[in-house]
Amino acid sequence: MTDKITTTTGSIEIEAADGSFKAYTVTPSTKPTGAVVVIQEIFGVNDALRATCQEIGEMGYIAVAPDLFWRQEPGVDITDKSEAEWKQAFALMNGFDQDKGIDDLKSTLVAARKMPGCNGRAGTVGFCLGGRLAVMMATRSDADINISYYGVMLDKLVPEFGNIRHPLLVHIAEQDEFSSETVRNAVLAGAKGNPHIVTHIYPGVPHAFARVNGVHYDRRAATIANGRTAEALVSVLG
Repeated sequence: MTDKITTTTGSIEIEAADGSFKAYTVTPSTKPTGAVVVIQEIFGVNDALRATCQEIGEMGYIAVAPDLFWRQEPGVDITDKSEAEWKQAFALMNGFDQDKGIDDLKSTLVAARKMPGCNGRAGTVGFCLGGRLAVMMATRSDADINISYYGVMLDKLVPEFGNIRHPLLVHIAEQDEFSSETVRNAVLAGAKGNPHIVTHIYPGVPHAFARVNGVHYDRRAATIANGRTAEALVSVLG
């Protein structure tokens, strides 16, 4: 019988070229292990993202969730439950510099690999905006694996798919209100023939079907997607 995995929460400070930012961490009792950079939605490092970090920690991986909105408003922590929060979230997304965000994620990846107990392997898991950034990390970084949940505007990234050298798992909501069938088909066509990319479509579910306690949470689809994520992480991170 193996011992139950216990976890410890905390934070680390990560240096950027133009300042520094915090990242929320969940560290498991099992070591050595891989690390997962958990990439936020437009709602910041909130309860839902921390819950996801906890789940990853309980799987036995180090979870690190950087505050990507730190240049605009450090410590954003909002939900999808009110119109005011949605307005704030979209304003933050519209003001977000994605290229600088990728630089921050690369810095986070380096820091995660150096955390005590990390075996040197690290990947990303991202949701919504973070799902897009996870695909960008697949095309622009040396992350060992990248996993995207209902990423936005992924069709614009298809020209970069040829750069992908490590596993990329893409979870697609069939009824994603922030995407379209045309976008989905472009992503599927771009992924076809690339041995590093695996795509899954979840029938009948909307955007954010895996957001813990979110308004569109779908337990069945989330359980299936999270199971595939777990299998992918185990196959790469150990």
